[in-house]
Amino acid sequence: MRSHRARLAGSLLTTAVWASLSIAIAAQTAGVHPISGRRIAPVMGYQGADWLERPERFEEEDPETALDVLKIRKGDAVADIGAGSGYMTVRLAKRVGPTGTVYANDLQPQMLDMLKERIAKAKITNVVTVAGTVDDPKLTDASVDLELLVDVYHEFRQPQAMLRHLRTALKTNGRLVLLEYRKEDPTIPIRLEHKMSVAEAKLEVEAEGFSLTKVDESLPRQHILIFSVTPSR
Repeated sequence: MRSHRARLAGSLLTTAVWASLSIAIAAQTAGVHPISGRRIAPVMGYQGADWLERPERFEEEDPETALDVLKIRKGDAVADIGAGSGYMTVRLAKRVGPTGTVYANDLQPQMLDMLKERIAKAKITNVVTVAGTVDDPKLTDASVDLELLVDVYHEFRQPQAMLRHLRTALKTNGRLVLLEYRKEDPTIPIRLEHKMSVAEAKLEVEAEGFSLTKVDESLPRQHILIFSVTPSR
């Protein structure tokens, strides 16, 4: 009985959270990816930052396991693309250590303000905030070892242009990593447009000069999709 009640409470909480998020979704006409035909999800506004910090996120997404899979090294330069309020940024900062750098990128100045306040309170000094645009993350060419996109790629308004800039920002042997909720699993309580299948991600990202090198399914609900830059012929 207790487990049934817990499941029911969790289901009601998920419904309530998604309902509250509806006011934080930017009002815009959803686009369609020209290659895959995937419907592009609306962008979550800064008003939905509480969703990024929800207590159950640690259990649902297991961020530390995700970072373990990536084997981030001390001294690495890492870009947290769509960093939001900094949920992953602070974890990345610890992984790269004082000799590394995390470039925390976001479109929304309000999100970056939240992130700056967070790292200031935590006395984190190896994070650089970067204000991007819808088609350019504003990273220096050949500057980062890893680009991490956690539940953000599916919201890119101009995914092709963004991927091209992300490709040029990677160092030799750098990696682009997407964490995306599994569209293949209908039981995951996330709206369809906020999920991606491996096939969709592979089709879209490889079209912009990347190769899918690893699919890891260690996480409870998300794919870990690791891409490298396709060598020029």
